[in-house]
Amino acid sequence: MKHLPALLFFVFILISCDSVKTYDPPRDFQNIEKDLQTKFILAENNSVIQLDAGDYKFSKSLILEGKENVTIRGKGIFKTILSFKDQKDGAEGIRIANCKNITLEDFSIEDAAGDNIKVTDTDGITLRKIKSAWTGIVNEKNGAYGLYPVLCRNVLIEECEVLGASDAGIYVGQSYDVIIRKNIAYWNVAGIESENSVDVKIYGNRAFENTGGILVFDLPGLTMTGENIEVYSNEVYKNNLRNFAPPGNIVGIVPPGTGMLILATRKVDVHDNQIKDNRTIGIGIISYELVDIISERPEDPSSRDRGRSGQGVDRKYKQDLKYDPYPGDILIYENHFSSRYLIPDLRNPFGKIFLWKFGFKPPQIAWDGIKPEGYLLSDGRENPAYRICVEESEDVKRVILDAANDFKGLTADPEALSCD
Repeated sequence: MKHLPALLFFVFILISCDSVKTYDPPRDFQNIEKDLQTKFILAENNSVIQLDAGDYKFSKSLILEGKENVTIRGKGIFKTILSFKDQKDGAEGIRIANCKNITLEDFSIEDAAGDNIKVTDTDGITLRKIKSAWTGIVNEKNGAYGLYPVLCRNVLIEECEVLGASDAGIYVGQSYDVIIRKNIAYWNVAGIESENSVDVKIYGNRAFENTGGILVFDLPGLTMTGENIEVYSNEVYKNNLRNFAPPGNIVGIVPPGTGMLILATRKVDVHDNQIKDNRTIGIGIISYELVDIISERPEDPSSRDRGRSGQGVDRKYKQDLKYDPYPGDILIYENHFSSRYLIPDLRNPFGKIFLWKFGFKPPQIAWDGIKPEGYLLSDGRENPAYRICVEESEDVKRVILDAANDFKGLTADPEALSCD
């Protein structure tokens, strides 16, 4: 029995090693680039661009700009494949800008230099039954975002499949009225991410085998802040993939083994999710102050690959006077946590701290515990704007990390995050 600790550690090393994730489907490419480029440029309002079955390779981005009520429709994700593997011009595979009521559905898109599909300044965008992927071994050279609406209104992303993104598979940023539902996200750094967006519903999705399953972030230096985010009825499991974000990217701070992570966002409801087998933490709630503490310095920007995107860490976040770097008005309730793992992921400091403090019973919910100056009102009561309420069953362990003081005051009081 005296060798049991060493044996357990050896077993842990074996089971914690990532298997190589590879997506390498056979392709038989045809050339329709000139014809399809022309259809995108000359598309009339209230029209349909039909994509036939086949594997098609493109050297330039396909761009749709200033159009209304246009549908781009393939024959299915296994039948119509758009590949940008040899892209020489542009960063995105498909770029849609300044449009209204656009629908993309029933095709696959692969290997853009930057983002597979990027949509900007558009009111009414539907992405339905789209498969976004990067082929070959999943690594940091892949593009940042699979499906990427930003600065949009009335966004619907449903029944899509995303894999291989070095930032987020499904990402919605600085947008209003967003629904992300019934999608599958795996082998990404972040499976699904809502960033600086308002009135967002994320439900009915499966996020698994990412570094982090679902992220709700608010970052500095952007045009708006996010609030009113509801994350419910999702399956978030086995998000233990190594973090392969390029150096300096904000998602590089996400520890492998993270189910959900809420960063500096207001008015977030998380409920009725199945959260299991995420080795580091089921749900984490953190401030941008912690991001600044733990993130690495970015590499020289001139060394980055062409077409790379993704948000970086902002070391000057305190200069953005409109930005509040602390989370608040968070409500977490009636989620279902489980894990077959006894030992947290030791590839990140939080896993090591949890093992040191809690042994074979790591927590399911953690708040970094970093408090702003206005955390308490003048009468000593907690400021409702910064309240974090966890109303889960007694067997769900929740901790306050005291990260600002090197975790010296870390506590696991089950009542600490309970609210009346």
